[in-house]
Amino acid sequence: MVNTMASTSFHYNVNNLSSEDLIHLYRTILKPRLIEEKMLILLRQGKISKWFSGIGQEAIAVGVTMALKKEEYILPMHRNLGVFTTRGIPLTRLFSQWLGKASGFTKGRDRSFHFGTQEFNIVGMISHLGPQLGVADGIALASKLKHKKQVTAVFTGEGGTSEGDFHEALNVASVWQLPVLFCVENNGYGLSTPTHEQYHCEHLADRALGYGMESHILDGNNIIEVYTKVLELTESMRKQPRPILVEFKTFRMRGHEEASGTKYVPQDIMDAWASKDPVVNFQSFLKEKGLLNDAEVIAIKEDILSEINTHLERAFEEEPIHSTIEMELYDVYKPYDYKDIQPNTETPSIRFVDAISQGLRQSMEQHPDLVIMGQDIAEYGGVFKITEGLMEQFGKDRVRNTPICESAIIEAAMGLSIAGMKSIVEMQFSDFVTSGFNPVVNYLAKTYYRWGQQADVVIRMPCGGGVAAGPFHSQTNEAWFTKTPGLKVVYPAFPYDAKGLLATAVNDPNPVLFFEHKGLYRTIRQEVPQDYYTLPFGQASMLKEGHEVTVIAYGAAVHWALETLDRHNHISADVIDLRTLQPLDSATIFSSVRKTGKVIILHEDSLFGGIASEISAMIMEDCFEYLDAPVKRVGSLETPIPFAGPLEDQYLPKQRFEEELKLLLQY
Repeated sequence: MVNTMASTSFHYNVNNLSSEDLIHLYRTILKPRLIEEKMLILLRQGKISKWFSGIGQEAIAVGVTMALKKEEYILPMHRNLGVFTTRGIPLTRLFSQWLGKASGFTKGRDRSFHFGTQEFNIVGMISHLGPQLGVADGIALASKLKHKKQVTAVFTGEGGTSEGDFHEALNVASVWQLPVLFCVENNGYGLSTPTHEQYHCEHLADRALGYGMESHILDGNNIIEVYTKVLELTESMRKQPRPILVEFKTFRMRGHEEASGTKYVPQDIMDAWASKDPVVNFQSFLKEKGLLNDAEVIAIKEDILSEINTHLERAFEEEPIHSTIEMELYDVYKPYDYKDIQPNTETPSIRFVDAISQGLRQSMEQHPDLVIMGQDIAEYGGVFKITEGLMEQFGKDRVRNTPICESAIIEAAMGLSIAGMKSIVEMQFSDFVTSGFNPVVNYLAKTYYRWGQQADVVIRMPCGGGVAAGPFHSQTNEAWFTKTPGLKVVYPAFPYDAKGLLATAVNDPNPVLFFEHKGLYRTIRQEVPQDYYTLPFGQASMLKEGHEVTVIAYGAAVHWALETLDRHNHISADVIDLRTLQPLDSATIFSSVRKTGKVIILHEDSLFGGIASEISAMIMEDCFEYLDAPVKRVGSLETPIPFAGPLEDQYLPKQRFEEELKLLLQY
């Protein structure tokens, strides 16, 4: 419990704060401390499963939150309980969240503080720590674009500053002059690793110089200093949007989580920081100034404890959470009411690359809040010139060149979505998505399922071989994402489909990976309506109909299959262009297989682990009795894709498809 006998160990400069302000600060910092003490008791009793304590650091969360306006977003970490209590979240909901009850924020799908709430403008962290820094950039970008004059505050620890996301997020915020308050809680240890093994500079605030950013060092245990200085900084940031890095010197008096303990901390350090307890010291200061007496302290504590116990009782009384398979699957994607917009009759012949460019332009016209971000996409028009002319029409605010930092830009796109905007992110090559893989599969894909927040983001993925670009510019890596619940994956083969599906991808509030085969950009032409139109996801296209065999493909592989069949026009085949891989049109596949009895699946990706394997398994499970031969899969070699033309030709499955098709028909 809070020690009432300690004396003040540091100076408080109350400035213009009234006695009422000071008492309110005390109540606000005391509340998370008393909740934590209760949680530690429940943890020992086995009534909660885990706890990440912020005891000793409460002044930072409380002071920062109080300094911000309620409509401004805060992105806290897992020991910033004071953010949630200061924003006034009903305790029943917090306790239910920690107990995995339905009244929490994640329907039992995630724990502790891994959640957000639009109602209270809080965006919780994920265990990877770093991504929320870039998300804060996106929220602040939206504020700047909409001229809201709002600040976004985001928390990390000194350990989190070692992650690449920290560098990328600060760099983007500085380049774009975004009003982000980067709050670094330097508590001396990343779990058990001391700071001298995390970074090699005297102060983390010194890093700001390299980004051209303003920085400050504050005593993170001094509630008055935190509150008044952050209040001053945020007022300035609203008037002059810019990022600021604040390093809060502090200490956590408990382990990383309770099972960790604190044996790795020398006792003299523990004792020194115990004397700087933010709650004890502030309480002593108020008593010394005659603003509180013992009776009033007891009354305040009893009032807060009564609230805690009442809400805990309600949370424990709540029934265990219940769900169904149908409900769980339904919540993976935000429901989307597709609107079919028919094209006009004017259909000039254009290239695949022109169809994508038209689709981008018309989506920008349809959605004034749509932002496109990517490397070299503004004045230069992108490496494939797809965005050429868009900056001149829509301006650099909406067509944004980015630094080379895929992770932070994908995270910023997530932040834009949280702030109610749409975005398209161009990977210069789909290969480079590896540098932003974590936010795609762990943030975009999971956010709606976890706490109902849509990720309204399209990631354009120029991909594929046949252009002699070698191992790092030629991959077709759709299989990495088709197995990730929460993502949609689109892979058109024709200009008409590319334009219509791109429009739908932008309209859809869920994250979409939109694959564009580079080899098709300037080699395939088709009549495409000039006007804006949409095409539905999850509907394959039947390009040819026959009775001997079902051919399933997507992307460039569709054209390889058609070329092969043109050379063998005696073969009677259903040719299915999947168009979208997630959702997948299994009904069209099964209907065709039941008719033909034989099926061959062709894709450009290497064979093992590709989507052909999943489709083959689905056919074996649902259509086994209709098959007259084993399902045949054809893909590229199990090697990285090589550069030299003869090697690349050997790698790709184009020729092998013809051989395997003949063997299948002879079976």
